Amino acid sequence: MSIAVVTDSTAYLSVEVRERYNIRMIPLSVNLEDGSYEEEVEITTSQFYDKVREFKTFPKTTQPPVGKFVELFEELAKEYDEVISIHLSSGISGTYQGAVQAGQMVEGIKVHAFDSEISCAPQGFLVVKAAEMAKQGATVDQILSTLEEMQRLMGAYFVVDDLAHLQRGGRLSATAALVGGLLQVKPILTFENKIIVPFEKIRTKKKALRRVEDLLAEDAMKGDKYIATVIHANCEEEGLAWMNQLADTYPNVEFSLSYFGPVIGTHLGEGSLGLGWVKKI
Repeated sequence: MSIAVVTDSTAYLSVEVRERYNIRMIPLSVNLEDGSYEEEVEITTSQFYDKVREFKTFPKTTQPPVGKFVELFEELAKEYDEVISIHLSSGISGTYQGAVQAGQMVEGIKVHAFDSEISCAPQGFLVVKAAEMAKQGATVDQILSTLEEMQRLMGAYFVVDDLAHLQRGGRLSATAALVGGLLQVKPILTFENKIIVPFEKIRTKKKALRRVEDLLAEDAMKGDKYIATVIHANCEEEGLAWMNQLADTYPNVEFSLSYFGPVIGTHLGEGSLGLGWVKKI
């Protein structure tokens, strides 16, 4: 039984990683004043942030058309028996539901859509694990069971400079954005029940990042092996410095650096930082 693995662009997996594990990717799009661009395909992350600073209109994002999924699934049906299609949280995008709908429209291949209930690098953790297991001959049930276990063992938190981006994009309530702005806090946000919610409100970014590190420590100090990714919104130098500091402190954690691309960056804003981790299983 051959199994293909599909994800969307918000996992922000490099071309190298996608090719190594034979992962297929469906892009979401970002809509700017000068047109619509498929992220990871038609616009780079640095180009996106440059354009956002230049333009006056706030960007918008668009999920992939169902037809894109149908086209890909029909192509995969020539080689594979089943597909595991892993997507960003259904609480912030209709992408997962698009995969579900497309799976019901194609013949000759069974599609298993999986709601990551998160996004970015933590979503990528799930995708890479699924692809590794598929290459090793695991069954769909074994892979899906492992992904569900990883979700239980995962932590992900992010700190934004300006809550207005999330509020304008409809990913955070106007009240939460107003409170954050009035108090000049740097809130720590997380995913809960598939949506983005405030976790704690901290007075400074430095203290907020330290609190996120404390949350990592609660897991990492148990002695188990973890993988973790620092995620930055066009502030690579700051992200790299934080990653190196964390790597020196937690030798049992395997760290990497990733980024908030155009679609997620639209909602978080430039300068945001995040940290996601999961126990190795």
